[in-house]
Amino acid sequence: MKSAKLKIQNRKGVTLNAHLELPANQKPNYYAIFAHCFTCSSSLSAVKHISRSLTQDGFAVVRFDFTGLGRSEGKFADSHFSANVDDLLDVHAYMAEHYNAPSLLIGHSLGGAAVLVAASKLDTVKAVATVGAPATVSHVKHLFSHNIYNIRAGETTEVNIGGRPFVINQDFVSEFDKTDLPEIVKNLRKPLLIMHSPFDKIVGVENAQQLYHNAHHPKSFITLDDADHLLTDEKDSRYVGEVIGTWAKRYFPKSENIMLSTEGEQLVGHLNIVEDNFTTSIQTKNHTFIADEPTSIGGSDFGPSPYEYLNAALAACTVMTLKMYAEHKKWDLQEVFVYISHSRKHSNDLNVEIDKPKYLDHISKKLKFVGNLDATQKERLKEIASRCPVHKTIASEVIFETQIIKD
Repeated sequence: MKSAKLKIQNRKGVTLNAHLELPANQKPNYYAIFAHCFTCSSSLSAVKHISRSLTQDGFAVVRFDFTGLGRSEGKFADSHFSANVDDLLDVHAYMAEHYNAPSLLIGHSLGGAAVLVAASKLDTVKAVATVGAPATVSHVKHLFSHNIYNIRAGETTEVNIGGRPFVINQDFVSEFDKTDLPEIVKNLRKPLLIMHSPFDKIVGVENAQQLYHNAHHPKSFITLDDADHLLTDEKDSRYVGEVIGTWAKRYFPKSENIMLSTEGEQLVGHLNIVEDNFTTSIQTKNHTFIADEPTSIGGSDFGPSPYEYLNAALAACTVMTLKMYAEHKKWDLQEVFVYISHSRKHSNDLNVEIDKPKYLDHISKKLKFVGNLDATQKERLKEIASRCPVHKTIASEVIFETQIIKD
C-alpha cells in the first residue's frame, strides 16, 4: 500500500488536501471516497486504518479534508453540510477526470450523512457504507456548547465542539435543517451498509435503526460491539475496513486477474519503465508480488527491494528446513525466528584471508528457538540452518545462462 498526496480545487476555488491510498501493486480495481466525521480530518487514525484496509481488497481510496478542516484551505464556518456534499462531488469529479470515477462512498458520522446525499446525485456510485452516521442532518446541532440560535445574519460566534473552539455563522447553523435525509435514504435505491456501535454516546444506535428502516434492500447492518464513536481502538477501525471490503465485493463485477505468462520458467519479472519507475511485477504460476526500491534511491517503496527478497528466500528456506529436521528428530521445536541482513564488508574486517583484500557480500543470520530444547539440540539446529537449499545455493558457485527471447 502507498499513499499519494493530492491537491483538489473545489467549485469555490478552495484547495482541499487529500491522500490517495493505493493497493500494493498501484493498480486498483475500483476507486472509493472516504468522508470523515464532523470537525475531524482525513488524518484521523480510524480514517487511515479503514482506507488502508480497503486497499487490500483492490480499492484505491481518497481520504480528504473538508473545507476549513485539517490541511484544507477555507474557513470552518463555510464547512456547513451542503458545502461538505459539494466538496464530495468536487473530489468525485476530480477523480473521474484524472483517474477513474469512484464507485464506492464511505462516510463516518456526519460524513456518513454527506455520502448518502452525494450518492443520490452520482450515477457512477454503486454502493454506500456509513459508520456511526446520524439519521438526520440536524442531529449534529446538539454538539454545540453555545446558544447558537441567537446568531444574527452577518454575525459570527465561537462555539466549543468536542473541546475545541470553532467560529461559525448563521448560515452554518441553518444549513443543518435544509436536508431531508430520511427521504433521500428512501429514494437512494443503492446497496447500503450501515455500521454502528450500540454503545455510541455521540450518535446513538437508534440512528442506525432509522436509517435501516428508511432504506430499501439491498441493505445491511453490522454492529460494532464495544467500539466508541471515533473508533479509537485500532482493531475496531481495521475491522470496519475489512468488513466494508468484503461486503462491497458482492456489488462490483469480479475483476480479472491478468496473469503474466512465465513462458515455461519458474517466474517472470516485468517492469514498465515508462509508467512504473522501479516498481516491478513478479509472477509465478500461482502468485503475484511486487518489488521496488526505497525512496532514498529514487524508488516508490511499493514493495520489498531485490535484496530484501533474497533475504526473504533465505529466511523462508531456513525455517522450513529446521521444521522438517526437528519433526524428523521428534524434538520440541515450537517456533523458530530467523533474522537476516545483507551488507558489503571488507575482507579484513571479516578476518578472511584472500590473495587480494576486497569487499565481500556478507549475510548475517541470527536464530531464536522456542521450545523445550537443550544446548546440544540448539547447536545442531544451527548447523542444519546452514544446510537449507537456498543457503547452499547462495554459498556455492552459481552458473548463469542469459538469453534474449525474440519477439
